[in-house]
Parts: sequence; structure tokens; C-alpha cells
Amino acid sequence: MVYGQILHPPRDCFINVNVGGFKQQLGHAVLQRFPQTRLGRLLCCGSREAAMELCDDFSPSEMEYYFDRNPRFFRYVLNFYLTGKIHLVEGLCVVSFCQEIEYWGIKKGHLDCCCSGKFHELMQLAEDKCWDQRSDEVQLHSSGSSVEELSSSEDGEEMFEGSWCGNVRRSVWLRLENPGFSTFAKALAVASLSVVIASIVAMCVHSMPDFHRVDLDEKEIENPALTFFEYLCIVFFSVEFVVRLLVAPSARRFMCSPLNIIDLLSIVPFFVTMTCDALMEDDSTQLENVGKVVQILRLMRVFRIFKLARHSAGLRSLGATLRHSTREVGLLVLFLSVGISVFSALIYCAEKESQESELQTIPIGWWWATISMTTVGYGDTFPVTLAGKLIGTLCIVCGLLIVALPITNIFNKFSKLYQKRRHLDLKQSLK
Repeated sequence: MVYGQILHPPRDCFINVNVGGFKQQLGHAVLQRFPQTRLGRLLCCGSREAAMELCDDFSPSEMEYYFDRNPRFFRYVLNFYLTGKIHLVEGLCVVSFCQEIEYWGIKKGHLDCCCSGKFHELMQLAEDKCWDQRSDEVQLHSSGSSVEELSSSEDGEEMFEGSWCGNVRRSVWLRLENPGFSTFAKALAVASLSVVIASIVAMCVHSMPDFHRVDLDEKEIENPALTFFEYLCIVFFSVEFVVRLLVAPSARRFMCSPLNIIDLLSIVPFFVTMTCDALMEDDSTQLENVGKVVQILRLMRVFRIFKLARHSAGLRSLGATLRHSTREVGLLVLFLSVGISVFSALIYCAEKESQESELQTIPIGWWWATISMTTVGYGDTFPVTLAGKLIGTLCIVCGLLIVALPITNIFNKFSKLYQKRRHLDLKQSLK
């Protein structure tokens, strides 16, 4: 005779259960219909220790098994023993529902048909949400930076303690890094943003022929007004960078910041250009290509545009999104590369016999497949044969599908990072 039968003689054929205060008598015959469930296994326990492994407590005086579980859910368990079907509990999380049925030993296959579809739909949503959270956490940690690291003002405040002129440096640092710290800090941020925008405008104006100047020998020279304005901007950028470097809590950390690297790249080309101009005046034969180097360095002034990221939460969030979406971007590039290679070969085979078609080589087919799959469609090269047009249609459709696949994940990450960035900026402005 097993342990359950010793406690409950056959003439009773009942066991007493107490689930979170809800008491119920259950017949042996009902429980034995599902011997693999927790209550069904309780009937077959051969010792008190075995029974205690299935329940939370046992009262010998009242012959009652106690379970510290949800009493509301247990009513559905009772219905399962009577009908053989389990139903979803209204208002209960689907994950908690799975944990409850797993505890009582009820299989998901016992779900009634009226709840099965809804259950699988909710489980899919829960799994997708958990996967997104795990993916975000893994990529945020593996990249070695988070959205909070886009601004080191909060993390570096404690590093000023005990350092040289710590209080003064901390005060200057906060005013330079956190526009919401004070009215003066906000004025500095507005001034810096204004100089950046003015510098970008001046760079654009400098490329317009109406503002070009020539000397008496008809040799093109710099516009004096634009040159003077360029010097003012560079002086401002240089002073700002040097001051921020001097008051930074950690110079090494400061120089490793992407935003500070951009600031440095927007300043260095100017001084290198001045050095090259001075060397060119010597007419040294060893500096014949210095002029080309100077032109390239002058084009590097375009890095000033990225200085706007210091004053824009959206641009910083975009940069963080690209860093945290390297896997998705890599897959997108891989899919496009495969598609471009395949369709360039197909369009070459379809168009090579046509004299009117320009798609006579596979490299030209690469260009056509690239602009077709990315939905740009310049129209400079296009198929003329029926087979080529069919391949072109398939190429465009495949391009739409391939480009659309990773966009949702990238957009979701951008939204999350942007909200975190805005929350961080608001938190700093309230300090």
C-alpha cells in the first residue's frame, strides 16, 4: 500500500488540498485520470519525504496537503481534472500561465481549442519581446559603450575629487558639457552651435564661384573676408577643445570619445594646411604634390558638420544605433552583395546579345543591380529585352524585401536609444 493510501484509506478515496487558502477535496479516481500531474503523482508517493517533494507542507492532524500557489489559477486546474482541458486565465500573464501549468504538471497540449490560438499568439509576442531585450543587452554590453557613455559628464564628476584644482575644473567641465547646468552653460552651448553652423555656411559659400578672388596675375587666391572668418572659427574651436581637454577628468578617456575625435579632425586639417602652404613658398622640388595634399585637407573641413552631434540628441542616437546595429547592417550588406552578384550575372546573360542594351559586361551589371536593388533607379542603364525586364522586375522586388528585413530592428533600436538619450539629457538639465 502506497503512502497516499495509508493517509487516506480506500473507503475515503479523497485527499484534502489547500492552495493558498483555497481548500478542496479531490477524489482519487479523478486524479488518477492524469497520473503524470503533480496531484496524480502525490497519490503514488511511498513516503512522507517523497510527498513533501511535491507539496510545500503537510498537516498530519488534518490530513491536508498545502501548496503555496495562486488559488485563482487552481480553480482552472480543478476544471482540468474534471474536463481534461485547461483554459487561459483572463488577466494572467502568458509566461506566468506557462509557469503554473508546468508546476502542476499539465502539458500545453491539454489547452482547449478555444484558447490554443490565443495562447500561441501571446507566447510568440512574449518571445519576440524577450529576444529583443536580450539582443539589446548583448549588443549594448558587447560594444563596450551605452547611450550614457555618449556624454561623460555624469560619470566623470567623481574623478575630480582629490585632483589638481578639482573644484574649478569640475565647475568649468559641467558648464561646457551640460547646457542645462546653468544659464551661462546654455549660452556657451548656443554660441558653440552658432559658430559650427556659421562655419558650415562659410564652407559652402567658399565653393561658390561668385566669391572667388584672383590676384593681378589672374591666379586664384583666398577670399579675405572668408579667410578671416575661417580663422575666427578655428580659434574658437581650438580654444574650446584645449579648454575641455585641460579640465577633463581623464585626458585619455577624453581623447577616446568619438565626439572629441570629430572635434580634433575638424581642427587639425587647418593647421596642417597652413604648414603645407608655408612649405610651398620655398618652391622645393620635393614638395610637388603638396598642393594636392592641401586640397584634400581642406575638404576635411566637412568634419565640422559632425560637430552638430554634440548639440543634437538625434545625431548622437543615430551614431549609437549604427554602433549597436553592426550585425543587422552587416547582414544587409551581405544580402545586397549576394543579390547584386546574382542579378548582374543574370542581366548580362539576358542582354549581351542585344545591340541596343548598355548592359554588355558584368561590372556594368553590378552598377545596374545596385541602383535597382536599393530602389534608386537612375535610369542611365536599363534592360531592353523581355527577359531582361523580367529579371529587372524580380531584382527590384527582391531588393525591396532585402532592404526591408533589418530596417524594423534598426528603427526600434534607434527609438530606444533616442528615448534614453532624451531621458539622460532631461535628467542632467534637472540637476
